[in-house]
Amino acid sequence: PALFMENARKSSIVSRANSIGSTSASSVPNTDDEDSDYHQEPYKESYKDRRRRAHTQAEKKRRDAIKKGYDDLQAIVPTCEQQDFSIGSQKLSKAIVLQKTIDYIQFLHKEKKKQEEEVSTLRKDVMALKIMKVNYEQIVKAHQDNPNEGKDQVSDEMKFNVFQGIMDSLFQSFNTSVSVTSFQELSACVFSWIEEHCKPQTLRDIVLRVLHQLKRQLY
Repeated sequence: PALFMENARKSSIVSRANSIGSTSASSVPNTDDEDSDYHQEPYKESYKDRRRRAHTQAEKKRRDAIKKGYDDLQAIVPTCEQQDFSIGSQKLSKAIVLQKTIDYIQFLHKEKKKQEEEVSTLRKDVMALKIMKVNYEQIVKAHQDNPNEGKDQVSDEMKFNVFQGIMDSLFQSFNTSVSVTSFQELSACVFSWIEEHCKPQTLRDIVLRVLHQLKRQLY
């Protein structure tokens, strides 16, 4: 009987302990930490992957844009299309493409300056031709207005003296205005001299002055 009573008391203690443990365990909220960690970890990895993928795409676009720029330079710059025997059939490096592009731009600047100088010279030629055209038109008009002019012929000597007087006057201005350092400078100075000293009014004044001088000599 004593042993039975002892076993019954121990069983009662174990049952109460189990019930207390069950109650305590049931009172603790289930936070599912492991489940939560399991779901959050893929989200973090997915966000990192998206950032990595966006960065990779942006870097690829940047590299493609740079490559397209170099390809466009090689297509535009003529010297990049020429065979460079120093490197054989090897593809041109970016440094060579840039250097050839710089050289070509400098060449274009020189050509532009040369063409501007040629245009300036042609404009002076056109201006000189216009002046000559106006002079000839005035001479033709003068003859048409005075058809009887020239009946009283003068001697060849008188005509030569008139011509010499005009040329002497023009040569003085020509000698002081025109430089003969180089052919290019001579050409530019000649046209400037024509525009300045061969205007119709200027030539008319010279002729009148020469005629007055000859008239004083004759009378």
